[in-house]
Amino acid sequence: MHHIGVPVSDLARSVRWYEDVLGIAPNGVTIAATNPAIGAVVEVENASMRASFALAGENVLLELIQYDSPQPRPFTGRNSDVGVMHLCFEVDDLDSAHRDLVRRGVHVNADPVVLQDGDGVEAGALTGTKILYLRDPDGIQLELFELPS
Repeated sequence: MHHIGVPVSDLARSVRWYEDVLGIAPNGVTIAATNPAIGAVVEVENASMRASFALAGENVLLELIQYDSPQPRPFTGRNSDVGVMHLCFEVDDLDSAHRDLVRRGVHVNADPVVLQDGDGVEAGALTGTKILYLRDPDGIQLELFELPS
């Protein structure tokens, strides 16, 4: 995989948030395009966009993209909606990350959950894994994941 593109409503705000909250710093690679061929490739008529890349982990680039034209619609997808994807970031200490997110005022969907068999869960090989879902400034769902020790 080369990169994951995430459309956002305010590029500068999102670049700051992903760096400040998740530690994903921009790598200096940016692009801007107002070009019919680019619009045709992404199937967005009269597309005008700007993007910033950041290295997430050791080998996946995150591309934050702001379309200036056409005017984007706000994100309203649910995790259950077809086509809605989420980014998952592995952390060493999910409880500490959770406290930090709450302290920063980040929207956290619910307290962390430890995957265990029972109560409607069949965790299998993921037994003992902790998960937490949160939202970025545009309401896009993200996941934090701590593997069992």
